[in-house]
Amino acid sequence: RVIYRVQEEQPPNTLIGSLASDYGFPDVGHLYKLEVGAPYLRVDGKTGDIYTTETSIDRESLRECQHLLPGEPCFLEFEVSITDLILNSSPRLLEGQIEVLDINDNTPNFASPVLTLSFPIPLAMDRDSGPNGVASYELTAGPEAQELFGLQVAEDQDEKQPQLIVMGNLDREQWDSYDLTIKVQDGGNPPRASSALLRITILDMNDNAPKFEKALYEAELSENSPMGHSVLQVKANDSDQGANAEIDYSFHQASDMVRRLLRLDRATGLITVQGPIDREDVNILKFSIMAKDKGANPKSARTQVVVTIKDMNDNAPSIEIRGIGLVTHQDGMANISEDVPVETAVALVQVSDRDEGENAVVTCVVAGDVPTNSLKVQVVDVNDNAPVFSQSFTEVAFPENNEPDDLVMEVSASDADSGSNAKLVYSLVTDPSSKGSFTIDPDSGEIRVKAVLDREQRERYEFLVVAADKGSPSLKGTASVAINVMDRNDNDPKFMLSGYNFSVMENMPPLSPVGMVTVIDADKGENARIQLSVEQDNGDFVIQNGTGTILSSISFDREQQSTYTFRLKAVDGGDPPRSAYVGVTINVLDENDNAPFITSPSNATYKHILPHTSPGQQVSKVKAEDIDSGVNAELTYSITGGNPFELFQISPHSGDITLEKEILRKHHGLHRLVVRVNDKGKPSRHGTALVHFYVNETLANRTLLDTLVGHSLDTPLDIDIAGDPEYERSKQRSNILFGVIAGIVAVTLVIVLVVLVRYCRQREAKSGYQAGKKETKDLYAPKQASKSGKSKSKVKKSKSPKPPKPTEDEEETGLQKSLKFNLMNDSVSDSPRIHLPLNSPPGSPDLGRH
Repeated sequence: RVIYRVQEEQPPNTLIGSLASDYGFPDVGHLYKLEVGAPYLRVDGKTGDIYTTETSIDRESLRECQHLLPGEPCFLEFEVSITDLILNSSPRLLEGQIEVLDINDNTPNFASPVLTLSFPIPLAMDRDSGPNGVASYELTAGPEAQELFGLQVAEDQDEKQPQLIVMGNLDREQWDSYDLTIKVQDGGNPPRASSALLRITILDMNDNAPKFEKALYEAELSENSPMGHSVLQVKANDSDQGANAEIDYSFHQASDMVRRLLRLDRATGLITVQGPIDREDVNILKFSIMAKDKGANPKSARTQVVVTIKDMNDNAPSIEIRGIGLVTHQDGMANISEDVPVETAVALVQVSDRDEGENAVVTCVVAGDVPTNSLKVQVVDVNDNAPVFSQSFTEVAFPENNEPDDLVMEVSASDADSGSNAKLVYSLVTDPSSKGSFTIDPDSGEIRVKAVLDREQRERYEFLVVAADKGSPSLKGTASVAINVMDRNDNDPKFMLSGYNFSVMENMPPLSPVGMVTVIDADKGENARIQLSVEQDNGDFVIQNGTGTILSSISFDREQQSTYTFRLKAVDGGDPPRSAYVGVTINVLDENDNAPFITSPSNATYKHILPHTSPGQQVSKVKAEDIDSGVNAELTYSITGGNPFELFQISPHSGDITLEKEILRKHHGLHRLVVRVNDKGKPSRHGTALVHFYVNETLANRTLLDTLVGHSLDTPLDIDIAGDPEYERSKQRSNILFGVIAGIVAVTLVIVLVVLVRYCRQREAKSGYQAGKKETKDLYAPKQASKSGKSKSKVKKSKSPKPPKPTEDEEETGLQKSLKFNLMNDSVSDSPRIHLPLNSPPGSPDLGRH
């Protein structure tokens, strides 16, 4: 018989002992099986090591240990069958015991957390034994009771009886109760403790406690005794009288089983049977009885009672047939593998009797009217067939954007074995990329999708389905599954760019390509077939669906519109269709299709230059514009005619005209410069301007000068009017005409002035005003120039002040006002259409020459 020892409450998988090493069994070739001892124990089938399990061994809860006397050992029975696999012999049965050692895992507790009583103090209960039991009591009192009460612990029959000692005079009328705290502690390591409130009520004097006739009462009680059967009677005496001598009996430190099986008469102390007595459940009852008088301050005494249960032959032997070794039993049937060798032990027949002594001695025979049991032997299937699928390869189509846990398909396999060898468990073997996407019901073979599938991410899934039976060892079969993800129209068309910008030359013919867009759709088939169109179409553009090429329906003119903006719409062929939009900007590039045009000066204007103007001084500026852009609008200026003396030079970039040489006497008169303005386009375009300069000291005869400028506009550009003989003769004829006109105008002005002078003098005579001196010399001179138009020419000092010289702006404006015909056109052909005859007197200043 094997005996091991282990402390209670050990964690799971604690090694208790090793049958192989402790008893000399070989390390290999033996099979160990636990027959008795579950659920507290388990045995390693190869090594024979005995371990604890998840079910904790609690010494205080084991049925075998609940009614032990203090100090008695507690044993847990076990049986292990050992089969020699090499010799293939019948298993042998090894019986053993495990002594469960007590640990201090229980705290002593009072029956109630608040104790309201007089003497004596109830004992504290500790389910542990030996040194782990109750070790000490401690009393704690408030300041009002510290000097009145003490605690004395008396030891009686391995028990510690706390007694409350009164150390001072008690006066109920001053203090009728006291609340004390009594603490109990066991002797464990570490010790456990608890406390209770001890409430002391001060009563009138009762100074004699009851006294039992015996300190220990013992009796025997046969099991199955009838209800009301007398067991024994305890008796106590009290030397007091009256109520102080009337005794009340009660159980003290009695277990629930004692209180359930026995009844105590509180008045007589008679103990009788009140529940079924079965020795097989409990073989001894130990408890205490308290006798307490009925005085105002009751006193009590205790005695011990031990009742031994006598066995009666009331249990028939029981026969148990159970498996042994490799043979298992279930529902009275031995399951034998179909390939079991001959002489293999089929079952273990075990006979037991719950009685004891002679009543438990049994004889096994196969005859007579005695308890029997039967055994059915069933040949158990051996797992020698692997599962087989109905189809080794299955391919299904499943739509994307599914709901999680949707059913995809169901696979089925069969196994030619029986029982657990034919029970199949299905599982999946997937690659890492699709792990977690699908699951299979291990019992039914239903394959469900766990994730939302997206065809655009993955179009096909392939994996293996494994069917494994529950045999030992398990056999497996496999099948391949392919899932094709069907497309749904769940993606919008997508332009490759968020916006498109194209540039195109102006003047291109209609239906010329201006750009190309690319649009994709992640879907498939009709869901990815895209139609393109121009949104808010005004007919300017069209788009080819096959290529995404944008064509112009018109010829562009950048000067009319340089930028076109519109949206393209892409619609797929799904149901319902999905669409996308993108913005397109067409920038029309410039072509040199516009010539520069002159903004100033006008062809019909002139600029007065004084003879003493210094060389290098700017005398005018040609301004021009070009409505093209870029290099097509960059302008250069040049003098192409009318500069025979090379007096003038023009800046090619700014158009500033400067005087290059000192002005001589021969240079006096009217000059006409032909200025050409070219852009930098290829080919270049140009415009022409006429710039007139009048070189002279004064502008005394503006009318004549206006006539000369008008005559210049009718003169071909290849003729230099400065110094040309034909032009000089033409000017003389013009001078005579201007002289006549000037004479008529002068006479008219003299008459008007005389009238005005006489009129003013008459008014001045009346008002006392003195008129100033007349200045008839500058009759045709312009008005005084503004502050911003001061002349830079030097003027000789004179007693009579000269009229101020006109500014450039005033000269051009004055000439335009004096002409009564249209001189606003900038072309060379612009000239007055009417010439008035002039009768100027001979000898007018400079008219003969200019």
